[in-house]
Amino acid sequence: MQHQNRPYQPIENYGIIGNLRTVALVSTHGSIDFMAFPRFDSPTVFAALLDADKGGYFSIEPIMADYTNKQLYLPGTAILITRFFSEDGIAEIIDYMPLDPEADHQLSTIVRKVKAVRGNLNFRLHCAPRFHYAAANHDSSLQENQIIFKAQNDGAVQLRLLADVPLQLNGQDGYAEFTVKESEIVHIVLESFVPGKEQALPDLSHYAQDTYGETLNFWRNWLSKSHYKGRWSELIHRSAITLKLLTSGEFGSVIAAATFGLPETIGGNRNWDYRFTWVRDAAFTMYAFLRLGLNEEATNFLQWIFKQCQNNKLQLIYGVDGNTHLVEQELDSLAGYKNSKPVRIGNGAMDQLQIDIYGELIDTIYIYNKSYKPITFAFWTQVTQMVEAVIQQWQLPDHGIWEIRSEKREFLHTRLMCWVAMDRAIKIAEHRSFPYPITEWTELRNEIYLDIYHNFWNEEIQAWVQYKGAQVVDASVLLMPLVHFISPVEPRWLSTMEVIDKRLRLDVLIYRYQNSFEKIDGLDGEEGTFNMCSFWYIEALAKSGQVDRAVENFEKMLGYANHLGLFSEELGKKGEHLGNFPQAFTHLALISAAMELNKQLDRIYD
Repeated sequence: MQHQNRPYQPIENYGIIGNLRTVALVSTHGSIDFMAFPRFDSPTVFAALLDADKGGYFSIEPIMADYTNKQLYLPGTAILITRFFSEDGIAEIIDYMPLDPEADHQLSTIVRKVKAVRGNLNFRLHCAPRFHYAAANHDSSLQENQIIFKAQNDGAVQLRLLADVPLQLNGQDGYAEFTVKESEIVHIVLESFVPGKEQALPDLSHYAQDTYGETLNFWRNWLSKSHYKGRWSELIHRSAITLKLLTSGEFGSVIAAATFGLPETIGGNRNWDYRFTWVRDAAFTMYAFLRLGLNEEATNFLQWIFKQCQNNKLQLIYGVDGNTHLVEQELDSLAGYKNSKPVRIGNGAMDQLQIDIYGELIDTIYIYNKSYKPITFAFWTQVTQMVEAVIQQWQLPDHGIWEIRSEKREFLHTRLMCWVAMDRAIKIAEHRSFPYPITEWTELRNEIYLDIYHNFWNEEIQAWVQYKGAQVVDASVLLMPLVHFISPVEPRWLSTMEVIDKRLRLDVLIYRYQNSFEKIDGLDGEEGTFNMCSFWYIEALAKSGQVDRAVENFEKMLGYANHLGLFSEELGKKGEHLGNFPQAFTHLALISAAMELNKQLDRIYD
């Protein structure tokens, strides 16, 4: 009963399941190699993704020679199917996390249905939790064919493993070897265990049947609210489901990515924790939801952000519950993905000045107010406080959208978003007849516009540059036509696109900036191309009328998705996925690009 040799899987070899409280990553080999518990930003109980030896995992695998495998989602759901094919037969594992909006938000369950499609097949199960980022020991007890796992440092964190086949203990881990006859199903459940609360042993077959139907209906009912009916609908809906999986059902906040510590370069030190709510990422996510007609998520998020603003001034990053104590730490307990160190939790960017967040947030509030539901006057007063912050800070250097950890600069993207903040706030006020200082705000909007147009333009390289006085371009400039600052056929804009083509683009792959030209970010090591920037580039092409070229690039970019249509943050030299996975920013940029392409194609062909 020794553990199998467990090599690291490529980052793209995973699917994601979740219950709007936390998520789990399931490999194409049927192993759950990542799960924070009980919440997205809690310590992990499974983290083999970040330490194959010590991180912990929950695997179910057929005992087959020379099998191949495939993974797919049931369409329109987050129910994941992993299949195994060999001469011995065909096996299938269905994984999902039941969704019950009324349930205690501290409770989570993973249901795993194991089926022999063809042949009588043998399976091996290992449930090896490693609590608190694999830093805490745990005790296990086997009774009535259930195994209780209890963290030694925190008795409140307990899990219960149930199965309708005999379970054993292998040290402190759960273990089973069992046979599934052809066409039969074995049910295995891992759930939260609450000490002191009576938790009867469920009939697993009935429990799985009930929760499977409920989970299927939840996802399909939710997706039916989307009013998108155009091209690439399956891909757009997969991205929407992925964004929903990263959204807290309890709080309404949305995390930037499911994971922490996954490297931007294998073996490198650019390894960050993305399991928090960045105002920028979340605002863009809500913009994507609003464009699809998924308005409830935007309502919940804006209520959440309104609460945070009432409690204090707007922060850059929040924990899922609004907590702002996100101190960055390095973990000794995890070796890192393929020895990529350090493994960090928390995020030091919480102390940075990033003035652009007001623009992204007010833009989303503008879209919400315009296309869905009027904001209240109380909310408007919060918007005016955000505008006041822009008025006070817009000329200051900051750390920018890329969270540069070296010196602060006057970044173009930050200045652009200050213009967006003023422009959208004025539009909201005019639309709703809210009181505001017309002359002051309008004059400042114009002043910021002229500052960007003239002072961020580099005559020598014929482009708008990354920061004042720079000789380099930055992919965030691609947002200029997307936020309607500049016409997509303006000569200066077309010239800027040509410079991006020469300096940042490899086919459809886009680097976010020229770090090799100038050590802009103050960090060692390389990074991959940024998927989000590729989708910005495609959308900018579409807006400028280069629709055929945009479609070709879009289809090429889709070819870099994993087998389930999921994207990480970056792509490496071989097209491998790098960085935290899946990443909200990439998927929301995909949705935006696809919708713009669809609109342009409708104009041409309909």
